[in-house]
Amino acid sequence: MLEVDQPAPGFELENQDGETVSLADFEGAPLVLYFYPKAGTPGCTQEACSFRDAWDGFEERDVAVVGVSTDPVEELAAFRDEHDLPFELLSDKSGAIARAYETFGTTDVDGETFEIAFRNTYVIDEEGQIAAVYEGVSPESHAREILADL
Repeated sequence: MLEVDQPAPGFELENQDGETVSLADFEGAPLVLYFYPKAGTPGCTQEACSFRDAWDGFEERDVAVVGVSTDPVEELAAFRDEHDLPFELLSDKSGAIARAYETFGTTDVDGETFEIAFRNTYVIDEEGQIAAVYEGVSPESHAREILADL
């Protein structure tokens, strides 16, 4: 994991609508950049919905939220629509950004090995510095934890 006070690695990724989103788009405002393994799985759905359910708190604090996984754009669009998520989801198909944020690796499911983004989160401040790091988070309480820390 990267550490607090380091510059956040830049990125340019496609969102659920196929539009390019970059770290620079969030300059001047705090950003919660959360990585998750797979759209539509129970833990990832629970985590995304916890951010959705706490959305008013993030808006009140002018904090953007962005989810990142290795899922393709089409899966992200379906996931966002199905759960009425008010924030962007970014497709890091190659895992390059998850690697840059030191939150990427392999996992075994039913005897198959998959490369995924791990469930970790970074809060990036207005100047693009890492302000907080959350490793191996709890999907159901993570959004509330971040709001309490903000």
